[in-house]
Amino acid sequence: MNRMEMIKPENLVYTKPRLMNDNPMHYCPGCSHGVIHKLVAEVIDEMGLEEQTIGIAPVGCAVFAYNYIDIDWQEAAHGRAPALATAVKRLNPDKMVFTYQGDGDLAAIGTAETIHACNRGENIVIIFVNNAIYGMTGGQMAPTTLLNMKTATCPFGRNEQLNGYPLKIADLLAQLDGTCLVTRQTVHSAPAIKKAKRMLRRAFENSMAKKGTSVVEFVSTCVSGWKMTPEQANEWMMENMCEKYPLGELKDI
Repeated sequence: MNRMEMIKPENLVYTKPRLMNDNPMHYCPGCSHGVIHKLVAEVIDEMGLEEQTIGIAPVGCAVFAYNYIDIDWQEAAHGRAPALATAVKRLNPDKMVFTYQGDGDLAAIGTAETIHACNRGENIVIIFVNNAIYGMTGGQMAPTTLLNMKTATCPFGRNEQLNGYPLKIADLLAQLDGTCLVTRQTVHSAPAIKKAKRMLRRAFENSMAKKGTSVVEFVSTCVSGWKMTPEQANEWMMENMCEKYPLGELKDI
């Protein structure tokens, strides 16, 4: 009898999600993406939407999202995921369609696609992973980079006179008539993960009910770009990121 056979069902508190593939992840240790992937896979499985879900994979750190969750995927050009998701959902109105995007993808090159898809109230879910930096390409400043935060392209810290202010794009999206849910979550602790999973499920339910666009922002860490340990990154995120990007529901109708 192996160790797993000896574990009683009532004592089992964690299992690998059924829809997660066995491919080794390319994310850095301590990255938030892996936890978010796990939650997405669990919600899809628990809702019985395995055969009805289409994910739109991004450009950036999560470019290989299709390697990890065993559902149908489409690959989008940088920033164009909401436009592609619009077409997929309109052609397949009974499918659950979501995008998975970082801040450089959604809040920079994809700003127009994001705003107009939300303003039209497309029945899609936008998952927005905000770590305030371009993680994949070398740690450059992003639209969401905090003031005085150092990056590869602002080594002395972001200066509002030179670089402008951090873009709180979720707050902008919450003002649009087409959005039905805009929420900001983290996955830095067990309670936070439970809350994030509930909000993901609500967003997916909204898509199937054709209520409009749901946006789930994850305030996240980038241990490599921030040059911190996972523990330090979580602490810095809560002390600094969540001050600028407060957690909670910005809109829920």
